[in-house]
Amino acid sequence: MNTNRKVAVIAGALFIIADVTHFMAVALTPVLAGTDYLTRFSAPTNQVTGAVLLYLIADFACVGIAISMYPVLKKWNASLALGSVIFRTLEAAFYMVGVVSLLSLLTLSQQFANAGAADRASLQAIGDLLVSVKNHAGLAAVFCFCLGAFIYYTLFFQSRLIARWLSGFGIVAIIMMTSACVLSLFSGNLITSYIPLAFPIFVQELVLAVWLIVKGFNPSVSASKSGKTETSELLSAV
Repeated sequence: MNTNRKVAVIAGALFIIADVTHFMAVALTPVLAGTDYLTRFSAPTNQVTGAVLLYLIADFACVGIAISMYPVLKKWNASLALGSVIFRTLEAAFYMVGVVSLLSLLTLSQQFANAGAADRASLQAIGDLLVSVKNHAGLAAVFCFCLGAFIYYTLFFQSRLIARWLSGFGIVAIIMMTSACVLSLFSGNLITSYIPLAFPIFVQELVLAVWLIVKGFNPSVSASKSGKTETSELLSAV
């Protein structure tokens, strides 16, 4: 298995890991809405801890996707390839803020359960702040994801490393996801309120993952670019 084939398989596997673990984590996380979310949050301790672990796996996988594809994409545009790594790293960093907020909410909910009526109002206010931080950090993370993903889908489209219909749909799906982020930003609603706009990129990334694992990058395009790169390096050396 050559280097580009290994990169494609690793990237495809990381796409699946990132998507599956993230959605499993969301399913395990108690709903942070209503006036009694702190009471609900204090009971399923192991469930929340499991969600945090899954979020961490998803975060590292997100960064790994861009890093794993960088050696291939830099042959077409090193600056843009690096940009995708930077934005997906920022995405993971913002998600980490959300994870810290989630762990803090778990501790706070346990204090809330044992607190008297006089202390519950202040603990509730802190809880509301932590929920707000988590939601806003999540929105910032999705914005960073959109920028990072738009970069590598554009490079895919230009280079023909994957089928153009697949990279083209990826660009359209990312634009739809970005629209959902903008609507969420200005409306104050959670980004999960715009599922029709967000769902296409979920489908796209799973299809891309299977494509990379099964077919990999276009070998003729990869070989052609590698040959041009080696020729340029030889000429530069001369």
